Amino acid sequence: MRVVSRWALWLWLWSMTTAVWAQAASAPAEAANPVTAEAPVVVANRTITTFRTPYLGVPPERRAQRTEAILRELLDRAVQGEVTIQVEPQGHVLLVDGELALVLVAADADPLRAQTLAQASAAARGALRLALAETREGRDSQRLLWGLGRSLLATLIALAIAIPAWRARRWATVRLTRKVAQSTSSVRLAGAELLHTERLVAAVRLAVRALWWTLALVLVYEWLGYVLRQFPYSRPWGEQLTRYLLGVADHIGRGVFGALPDLLIAVVIFLIARGVIALFRPFFTRLAATDERQGGWLDADTAGPTRRLFSIAVWLFAAVMAYPYLPGAQSEAFKGLSLLIGLMVTLGGSSLFGQAASGLVLMYSRTLRVGEYVRINEHEGTVTEMGAFITRVRTGLGEELTFPNSLVLGSVSKNYSRAVHGRGFVVDTTVTIGYDTAWRRVEAMLIEAARRTPGVLTSPAPRVFHTALSDFYPEYRLVCQAIPSEPRPRAEVLSALHANIQDVFNECGVQIMSPHYLADPAEPKLVPPDQRDAAAHMFSTQVNRS
Repeated sequence: MRVVSRWALWLWLWSMTTAVWAQAASAPAEAANPVTAEAPVVVANRTITTFRTPYLGVPPERRAQRTEAILRELLDRAVQGEVTIQVEPQGHVLLVDGELALVLVAADADPLRAQTLAQASAAARGALRLALAETREGRDSQRLLWGLGRSLLATLIALAIAIPAWRARRWATVRLTRKVAQSTSSVRLAGAELLHTERLVAAVRLAVRALWWTLALVLVYEWLGYVLRQFPYSRPWGEQLTRYLLGVADHIGRGVFGALPDLLIAVVIFLIARGVIALFRPFFTRLAATDERQGGWLDADTAGPTRRLFSIAVWLFAAVMAYPYLPGAQSEAFKGLSLLIGLMVTLGGSSLFGQAASGLVLMYSRTLRVGEYVRINEHEGTVTEMGAFITRVRTGLGEELTFPNSLVLGSVSKNYSRAVHGRGFVVDTTVTIGYDTAWRRVEAMLIEAARRTPGVLTSPAPRVFHTALSDFYPEYRLVCQAIPSEPRPRAEVLSALHANIQDVFNECGVQIMSPHYLADPAEPKLVPPDQRDAAAHMFSTQVNRS
């Protein structure tokens, strides 16, 4: 037998050499530069081995084609199916029942796995034995009938699982949607309604549907792999499906369990950050609850913003420290996303950061405080909110003004509440009276008008300042303080003060010389006493009639 094998080997080598000479005669350029791409040998839907190098001038692809033809012929007429390995100087020869099947040389071993020729030959012998066994199985009608029966049984089991699962899906959908509709009205985020009941019901239905389809796909995948493994020709496909699913599960499992230690470190870092914030929270809360406004950089007004800035700084520091331990932090996708976010912040965040910096300057420089009455450009009102980016002012006339912090910082602002006691504000107005009226009398009338105005504080007492001596009249400015215990819009207090000034001056027979005039009138411009309340009396009469 050994002599016959040697003669068969030499005959195969001679035929290969003849084919090489014929190929060289027809295509000398191709023979001079042989193709060295890898070529697998596939027989009976099984990969037996892979050729990686030319042999006797024959490229791997031609070697694979000739070897496949030889193996198909051997598989068709193999009786015992005994596969042996014969070591020759040229390489290892695989024989099937003593007949030449294929030849492997040292260069055919896989260099990436540091495979030796002996290992490559053993792997090829195992694959060839499996192909022979499956070929014999494919010719056995009884085994094919058994495979068909097992496939039908697997189909019935799959249907027995799928049909109750479909009914359970409908039952679960009805029960869960009813439960959600009864127990949950809406989901709120930061005080705003995020999801209504209808949206929650739709989300529950979608989740149940997605879970059912996932289970159905897994069931179909397993059923298909099992059925394919029952028949010799399709068995490699079923095994490939099973290996793919197991490979995906193994990859996910390794990734999850491999990331757990680093993820645990990241969680510990975030827990430490949360503990540090909780440690300083009582300090900021106690400071914000005090009514005293100190002269330092931290007081009741800045305690809240400082606490938020401190929390942001701690969380940012924790994120930077935990970033290398986050799953996927070293991946190219994560790095690309970080680069994209940084580019967006760089290009579009200059104005945003400018507004935030202006808000911090306003806050810590004590330029404005919530509750103070201020004048910004041509607008007056009470400060109701000082945010990181905007400042809100309520005028008292049904208007709420919103100023960007950069505009407030770059404008000249007047604060009517900073110099007063408590949380009140200053009320002032200017009148012009002719030189023929004594200034002491004007001061007395203005102070009387302030005394009559509800909401004006008597202590400190109102004061009158002579602000200018113009060509036709002097200018008087009345300055008084609103009562802090009776918070009223400054516009209402100022309106009442103006009304009382007119009443007092009319009662004293003094005309207000505003605007400019060219000559003294023949008669003083005063409202007669009988007409001072005529408009109010007429309005009240119309209301009573209606």
